[in-house]
Amino acid sequence: MPLRLLTVVSIAALFAGSAQAETVLHILHTNDLHSRIEAINEYDSTCEQEARDAGECFGGVARLAAKVREIRDQIQAEGGNVIVLDAGDQYQGSLFYTTYKGAEVVEFMTSIGYDAMAVGNHEFDDGPEGLAVLADGADFPVVSGNLDLSRSNVLNGKVGDIAILDVGGERIGIVSALSMDTPEIASPGPGVIFQDDVESLRADVQELTDQGIDKIIALTHVGYRRDQYFAREVPGLDAIIGGHSHTLLGDMEGAEGPYPTLVGGPGGVEVPVATAYAYSKYLGHLTLTFDDGGNLVKAEGQPILLDSSIPEDEAIAARVTEMAAPIEELRQTVVAQAAAPIDGDRTNCRARECQMGNLVADAMLDRVKDQGITIAIANGGGLRASIDQGPVSMGEIYTVLPFQNTLATFHLRGADVIAALENGASQYEDAGGRFAQVAGLKYTVDPAAGTGSRISDVMVMDEGEWKPIDPDATYGVVSNNYMRGGGDGYEVFETRAENAYDFGPDLAEVVAEYLAGLDESYRPLLDGRITVRQ
Repeated sequence: MPLRLLTVVSIAALFAGSAQAETVLHILHTNDLHSRIEAINEYDSTCEQEARDAGECFGGVARLAAKVREIRDQIQAEGGNVIVLDAGDQYQGSLFYTTYKGAEVVEFMTSIGYDAMAVGNHEFDDGPEGLAVLADGADFPVVSGNLDLSRSNVLNGKVGDIAILDVGGERIGIVSALSMDTPEIASPGPGVIFQDDVESLRADVQELTDQGIDKIIALTHVGYRRDQYFAREVPGLDAIIGGHSHTLLGDMEGAEGPYPTLVGGPGGVEVPVATAYAYSKYLGHLTLTFDDGGNLVKAEGQPILLDSSIPEDEAIAARVTEMAAPIEELRQTVVAQAAAPIDGDRTNCRARECQMGNLVADAMLDRVKDQGITIAIANGGGLRASIDQGPVSMGEIYTVLPFQNTLATFHLRGADVIAALENGASQYEDAGGRFAQVAGLKYTVDPAAGTGSRISDVMVMDEGEWKPIDPDATYGVVSNNYMRGGGDGYEVFETRAENAYDFGPDLAEVVAEYLAGLDESYRPLLDGRITVRQ
């Protein structure tokens, strides 16, 4: 099935050339906004005034709303059908979420006019109660098909397995699934039971099919690789709109695959998979054409870059400015200077030594080095943005480290430190956020080796020299309270740590104080503490 670029100006031509019996469905979609309520800069962090003045900002809910309205109005004026979907992780990532805890998400998603949303893992960062803010407040269905919420007195009856949208007289079925490792990377609590994602999708598709619905979209938060697996394994899906892996698809530089990615499914059908990066930088636009038998015959589109050429919705922009006022003073406080951009790109920090990982791990270790702590281990997935050259503000630091994690110190045997590093590398092929950024430690990772045997050449700093780690010796370790509690699969920290203290200072404040204490501008560095075997 050939792909071709679909732009707004080609919509009329598409309708003019369609047979009357065909149904054309336009899907506008987002994923992984991570509280980027305001526009962002090239580093996916909040766009400062200088960049705004230079026209170098992207995204933000005001610009997103304006583009959605423009496309939706044009399609509907032509008599066409359009739905607006989100594939999860609206929560967490800026001071807006820290301040408003989901109320801002409800308000702006309602203003934009979403038709359905999948639950993302970060919607559970503040427990079931956090997701309940969204589920109670949204005027559109919030769905996740592989969750059993019958034991949750907070969420039972508030999050559905499926949704059915009435679009131009057609019933569109929505099924959904959430990443199975959410209990490790968020806080859903014991009352939220995760069921097999594939089996749940199969059952939900069958339920919709039994109701006579022949157009079914999977709205998922599992990542690009898992979405392709769904396409191969779940009969009856017409398309998959996904999130979680922050994957860019399309014709642009840096894309990981075509938009949509066509995957051979059961019965030889091709299932289009689409996702639209993250942070409100792109708006996905997938167009599906069905014949009169409900069979998908064409899938095409491209994500739309929401750059400064797209004007913002004035009313929403004014509301964003109003809501930003209480946090502006803290955010604008400058704590240091960066001599060069500090790279915190997830592609790097989840796969190799990265500059932001070194900064954060060094800051953690510096804070507790007088307590006999010699090793710092941070999860690469906890680093959410880069910082540009020049003044470093608290707003930028909170964007990098938005989770309000605290320092956790403990003692661990050398063998357990190695086991922790193995856990960090256990999802390497999926760019898992558990990848270990370190200080006071060196190691080599072999991605081609089997899970559990990827780590070698672990060295620790001992009296100014690098020495092989002693599996039987005990070391002082600093991490964050999330990892110490077993988050991101670090069960070894939860079960094997001794003398643990999980209530240290906020990690963002630790980094800010470390930078503020330097005598000169911070110079980002890579010093070989992590080697990736090729």
